[in-house]
Amino acid sequence: MTATNKSSAAVSFQGIIPPIVTPLADDDRLDLAGCERLLEHQITGKVDGLFLLGSSGEIASLSHQLRAEFVRAACRMVNGRVPILVGITDTSLVETIHLARVAEEAGADGVVLTTPYYYPVNQAELMTFVKAVLPATRLPLLLYNMPAMTKLWFHLETVAELAQIEQIVGIKDSSQDIEYFRGLTELKSVRPDWTFLIGHETLLAESLAIGGTGGVNLGTNLFPTLFSELMTAHRAQDDALVKEYQAKIDLLEAIYDVADRTLPLLPLIGVTKTALSILGICDDRLAPPHHRCTPEQRQRLSEVLRQLKTTLF
Repeated sequence: MTATNKSSAAVSFQGIIPPIVTPLADDDRLDLAGCERLLEHQITGKVDGLFLLGSSGEIASLSHQLRAEFVRAACRMVNGRVPILVGITDTSLVETIHLARVAEEAGADGVVLTTPYYYPVNQAELMTFVKAVLPATRLPLLLYNMPAMTKLWFHLETVAELAQIEQIVGIKDSSQDIEYFRGLTELKSVRPDWTFLIGHETLLAESLAIGGTGGVNLGTNLFPTLFSELMTAHRAQDDALVKEYQAKIDLLEAIYDVADRTLPLLPLIGVTKTALSILGICDDRLAPPHHRCTPEQRQRLSEVLRQLKTTLF
């Protein structure tokens, strides 16, 4: 196995690690009070870690300065209470490395790297991209497969080769392809220390049953306790209780159905942010050019949330 700057991960990235939305007060200004309320909401809900600047955090729409500000602010607010992962991907390798260094200096525990986007990249170039980032940071790195947004997969063969590098400690998969995820978990024979995180929350219980180790699920922003209790049941090997919590998580689709489901992801982030604003946690502004929910959608979300509070708890 090839070693790099970091011989092993000092922190375990297992369990429920929500992909935190980025609360905004203006086009290029954080809603700092909202950030603090959101992070405290997650920690109170007993999550196992936090993932900043993922797809749900609108990383591709944020200025480089704002990304760095959010990482520094969140690390300061969390103050080591749970591990923090930071998404660092950019179309520029230089900016990717810069954000990795910001994350390390701010006190984050690991970085997350998805595939480059815009220009087509082959698998050899993808491995070159990943390997170029590693020497720039001592932090452990997780891969992130998000083909709906980047239009590129981490092929299983590529992941297997990268798994030979000790500094790379796992992968988050948001492909929604459970057979691909099953193929990833077969790498446990090579890397028993790896973490295998699922992005799509309706697949959480199924992914855990086939060797997954946790979830990075959008709905955790709203109801962290629901997800952390499913994880607790899984760790206790209580399959019936896991199934019960998964059925409740599946009900969160009613929130996402308020969005325009013909478009990938961003409308789901929009309704999640509006739901958070209804709950009094943070503002629902989206990074430009995207629009927040309409008044009609907000009203529908208020009704859905009232029903869910009765059903879920």
